[in-house]
Amino acid sequence: MKLFDVYPLFDIEIVSGKGCHVYDNKGTEYLDLYGGHAVISVGHSHPVVVKAIDEQASRLMFYSNSVINPLQQRLAEKLGKVSGYDDYQLFLVNSGAEANENALKLASFHTGKSRVIAFGKSFHGRTSAAVEVTDNPKIVSPINDNGHVTFLSIGDIDAVAHELSKGDVCAVIIEGIQGVGGIRIPSDDFLRLLREECDRYGVVLILDEIQSGYGRTGRFFAHQYSGIRPDIITVAKGIANGFPMGGVLISPDFTPSYGQLGTTFGGNHLACATAIAVLDVFENEGLVDNAALTGSYLLSQLQGLPGIKEVRGRGLMIGIEMEYPAKDLRRRLIEEEHVFTGAAGTNIIRLLPPLCLTMAEAQEFITRFTRLLNEKA
Repeated sequence: MKLFDVYPLFDIEIVSGKGCHVYDNKGTEYLDLYGGHAVISVGHSHPVVVKAIDEQASRLMFYSNSVINPLQQRLAEKLGKVSGYDDYQLFLVNSGAEANENALKLASFHTGKSRVIAFGKSFHGRTSAAVEVTDNPKIVSPINDNGHVTFLSIGDIDAVAHELSKGDVCAVIIEGIQGVGGIRIPSDDFLRLLREECDRYGVVLILDEIQSGYGRTGRFFAHQYSGIRPDIITVAKGIANGFPMGGVLISPDFTPSYGQLGTTFGGNHLACATAIAVLDVFENEGLVDNAALTGSYLLSQLQGLPGIKEVRGRGLMIGIEMEYPAKDLRRRLIEEEHVFTGAAGTNIIRLLPPLCLTMAEAQEFITRFTRLLNEKA
C-alpha cells in the first residue's frame, strides 16, 4: 500500500526534538520557528509532558466516555482558570476541524437556523461543515457545498449587520487571527461591533482560536485584546503539545442534552493527562508572557529588512509578507540556514514557534534570516 499523496514534502526526516530545535536522521539541528503548524506550544519533548504521558500510559491510555474520567474535570477547571472562562463548559474532541464541526452544530441546535457568516481568506478545517466555512473553493467538494455560508470581508460591519437582519443566520465564525489566510488580524473595534450585532440578532458568535489561541499571541486567546466574550471558542493545536486533541469552550447559555454531541476518542485519559501537563508548564514557565515579549522583539527586528513588504502579527504568530514569492526563500532557510518556517499563500512566511522561544533563539533567527535577505538584495 502506498500513502495517499496529498502533502508536498521537504526531503528531510525529523527524528527528534528538544525545546525549539528539531534534528534529522543525519544529525542536523534545525531551529524550529514553525512548531509543526503552531502545535508545539511548550517545546519539543518537554520533560514535564513526557513524564505525564509515560505515567498515564502505564496506568490507562483509554476508556470510553461512558464512565467517569476525573482527568476531564481537572483539565476543564485548569483551562477555565488560566483562560478566564471558568464559567464556560468544555467539550473535548480530537482536532481543530472537529472542534469547529461541533461548534457549528451547537450554534444550529441553539438557534434552529442553518446559515453561517464567515470571512474572506478564512480557514476552519477540511471536514464537512468546517470546510464549507473555509474560503478556499479548491478544497470544498460538491458534497460539502451546501449553500449554508455567506462570506464577507473582515471589517465590513455594515455587511454583517445586513446579513444578520435577514433572520436566518445561526452563527458568525471568525478566527482570532487568520493563519492560513496570511496572519490577518481583525481589528479590536470590529470584534466589539461583531459582538454587538450578534447580540442584537440572537446569533451565536464563534471564535476559532485553534491557531491563534493557547497563549500564542501574548494573551491566552487573541480575541481577548478586544475585551469581548464569544459564545463558543474552539481550540486545538497547542492544547496537548502534539498529542491529537481539540476542545470547544461553550457559554453557560447553552444547555446540553444526552446524545446531542459525542465522541469516541475525545477527552481520553492520555490526552487529558497531556493537556493538564501542558497547562502546568504554561503556569510554571510564564509562556504567555514570554510569547508577548519575544514576539514583540521579532516584530520590531523584522521591520525594515530588505525585501519585506509588511510584517503582521501579535506575540509569536507572525506573518512576513515578502515583495516576491517566498517559496525559494523558505527552501533556502531550511537547506542553508537550518530554520523551519511556514507559509501562507505565495508571498508570506509564517512564524509559529514554540512559546518557549528564548530571546537568544529569536536573535539567532533574525541573524540567519537577514543573511539570506541581504544576499537576495
